[in-house]
Amino acid sequence: MTSPRNFLLIALLFLGYLLWMQWQEDYNKPASAPATTASTDGQAAPAATPPSGADVPSADAPSPAATPGVPEAATPAAANLPNVVVTTDVLRVEINPRGGNVVVAELLAYPQQPKDFAHPVRLLDDRAPTYFVAQSGLVSANGAAPDHQATFTAEKNAYALADGADTLEVPLTWTDASGLTVRKVLVFKRASYVVEQRQEITNGTASNWSGNAYRQLQRVPPVYDTSGIKGYTNTEHYSFAGAAWYSAADKFQKLKFDHFEKEPLDKSVSGGWAAMLQHYFFAAWIPPSGETDQYATKIVPVGDTKRYLIRTLSPSITIAPGETKSDNARLYVGPKLQSTLDQVAPGLSLTVDYGIFTVIAEPLHWILAQLHKLTGNWGLAIILLVLLIKAAFFKLSETQFRSMAKMRKLQPRIEALKERYGDDRQKLNQAMLELYQKEKANPLAGCLPMLVQMPVFFALYWVLLESVELRQAPFLGWIQNLSAPDPYYVLPILNGLVMVATSFLSPTTGMDPTQAKMMKIMPVIFSVLFAFFPAGLVLYWTANGGLSLLQQWIITKRVEAGEAKAAKA
Repeated sequence: MTSPRNFLLIALLFLGYLLWMQWQEDYNKPASAPATTASTDGQAAPAATPPSGADVPSADAPSPAATPGVPEAATPAAANLPNVVVTTDVLRVEINPRGGNVVVAELLAYPQQPKDFAHPVRLLDDRAPTYFVAQSGLVSANGAAPDHQATFTAEKNAYALADGADTLEVPLTWTDASGLTVRKVLVFKRASYVVEQRQEITNGTASNWSGNAYRQLQRVPPVYDTSGIKGYTNTEHYSFAGAAWYSAADKFQKLKFDHFEKEPLDKSVSGGWAAMLQHYFFAAWIPPSGETDQYATKIVPVGDTKRYLIRTLSPSITIAPGETKSDNARLYVGPKLQSTLDQVAPGLSLTVDYGIFTVIAEPLHWILAQLHKLTGNWGLAIILLVLLIKAAFFKLSETQFRSMAKMRKLQPRIEALKERYGDDRQKLNQAMLELYQKEKANPLAGCLPMLVQMPVFFALYWVLLESVELRQAPFLGWIQNLSAPDPYYVLPILNGLVMVATSFLSPTTGMDPTQAKMMKIMPVIFSVLFAFFPAGLVLYWTANGGLSLLQQWIITKRVEAGEAKAAKA
């Protein structure tokens, strides 16, 4: 087993991994929208009745007749009201009086383009192409209730977190002629992406009021450019996009958009949360920790598009005449910051999705974060992390390279056996086996250490892919964004040179012509491919290759020196 063969295995595994992820992406693309039954007003049909018996509307304009207690005039009246704008140190939010829903959420610390803070990431957005909103409301089978279509009134059109203040409350009020009043209060806190929502329900009627509270996230899937080579190098579409939920019993569960129809969610969940995920950012509704809610997913056809919804429905709330009760929930809308998410809710850090490599990736991310604290530079932290990994696997690598050195020493004798036995594979294999046993050589010993390291390699790949901390992070000089390709292709070219040097250090004696040709074209293929990859990933691959080259050179020299010393003895 030669070093080039090991390298070919790594390269082919990596390329195969990318091809497999792309195939998954293509194979699982959703089919065209099925025919749906429209309601009498031309809008999408309302959701099926939840187990509680209350109809929870899910489309933007359900039939009023199908939703108990929703005034028919609520929708047109709200259309003329401006959104309520709320600004904190980290968020700019717009609340639509129609339903009191959060329809815009801009993350002020995360610009769309590097350093362009005038145009922050807009995670929630009620505009058609990128529709993604957080909705909430009440439903009742025996009385009035403001759903996410009802018209609320606000005291002001704009709120801002004052200097020195840590909390900002935004109240909205809905009142029904029957005497029922709902005061929806959204609470914002400094340096927090959590919006606390409190629905204060006052029963001013003459009889008991019963109903349920619901919260839902509704969106269209994000669209990424996957044309041409970007289908393989656009890391955004490798990251999971879809619904997710968590409970102490089921732990972390995901549902891709194209699985909504065949694997719908409909179950009771205690102490969990429901979310919509995308690359780097997400939104999640978090009910009270001791509450058992009914979780459900649904596809909502709206015109020619489909919206995907995940909803939580609270247990029944009963309020006596003259009594006030509150329904509480929290909305997280922000980045996937692994270090802080579990402080918000149990399991929320799992939204940073490393897949099957989570067990390895989480400690790697922690080490990377500590190295960043030490250096203040994510690029240097990547290089130091690769160095630590190489140090941890040094003994394995030494075993690998020693085995390779012994195999290289046997190559002339192996070639002689091939010439002696020609096409008689059985006798050739028997003779080679006897040679290995006599010389105590193991052809697999050079490959097995590398296979042991592969899970760490892929785990670190996902850490670099999923970590929002690396988004638009500068390295040095011309690389001012580790999440974007190297603008001058220096790292891809440097990586190609490292690969060429590795091939020179490791002679291809004994390789068949096909393998030899692959070794020659691999540096070119990877240089072209990596020209489109984020610089952080290419930096990792180049640092890993460079340190492997240095490591191989050192160990090979040690082996050769030991053999020379033994020959003189």
